[in-house]
Amino acid sequence: MTKNLNTLPKISIIIPVKNGAKTIAACLDAIRQQTLFEQTETIIIDSGSTDNTLEIVSKYSFVKLFQIPPEEFGHGKTRNYGVSLAKCEFVVMTVQDAWAADSLWLEKMIQHFADEKVCAVVGQQVVPHHSDKNPHQWWRPVSQPRLIETYFENPSDFLNLTGKEQDNVCFYDDVNTMYRKSALLETPFDDIEYGEDMIIAKKFLSTRKKIIYDARSSVWHYHFQHKDYVYRSTITNLYYKYLIFNYVVNYEWSIVDFFKIIYRNVKYKAEFKWILHNFNIIFYRQKAYYKFVSAAKKSKLDIDKMYKRVNPSVVQGRS
Repeated sequence: MTKNLNTLPKISIIIPVKNGAKTIAACLDAIRQQTLFEQTETIIIDSGSTDNTLEIVSKYSFVKLFQIPPEEFGHGKTRNYGVSLAKCEFVVMTVQDAWAADSLWLEKMIQHFADEKVCAVVGQQVVPHHSDKNPHQWWRPVSQPRLIETYFENPSDFLNLTGKEQDNVCFYDDVNTMYRKSALLETPFDDIEYGEDMIIAKKFLSTRKKIIYDARSSVWHYHFQHKDYVYRSTITNLYYKYLIFNYVVNYEWSIVDFFKIIYRNVKYKAEFKWILHNFNIIFYRQKAYYKFVSAAKKSKLDIDKMYKRVNPSVVQGRS
């Protein structure tokens, strides 16, 4: 069953914010440039910014600002709070350091909801060609954008997949996703430190809901991957994928990976510093991987102890 797209209601855009002064203007400017801007509301939930984020946000009259104490922030529960504030049938989750790649960002996603089985649409994250951003990660499309529909009429078909297979189809993230609000009210985010988007995708697919990946709907997003960021974010990703999907993501490498970095650096005519930078990414990702695997060979308790010792709360990379 489908609806006339012209009758679809407007969209609530929810952005958790803290100390986002460097990037929040770009995020909001891109929202204002959307073809569907007049059908949107933008909700910012600030959790204790100490820079001039709030001063910048105050210049955007279309923003609805809500503030919570820093200790009340949680990736899942803060987004649930945003859903409770939303007035619209569709809810977009994004972040303070991402901004739409074009004016059709929302329009490309909302069209999929004409299919009433669709509960969520995720778009692509891409890295802009800026000199301060890793040129090995710059967006260089070589094919047409992909469109992937994932749906299991029989939930057991999904539940019987291996952990790795489940992870491969739960490709959602809250940097660039539009949800049907009714689906979020029925299945709210878990109150969890990390991975609330993966968990909700898993719940959707195990309850006959359809999710879509549309690479045409892109946002610019980048974190500078200094060694502490790589190490701690890798540990966090490994830990929560293990909890959610019960498998260990393979981050093994070979000497070929280092030669590829050199080759690409020459091909892209990048500064020499990016060779060392990308070598460090491999090294610290491997260091985290081997530490995690060592704990996983022992017991779940050892994994938990290792995770707590590392104190891997994901630090934000420099924008």
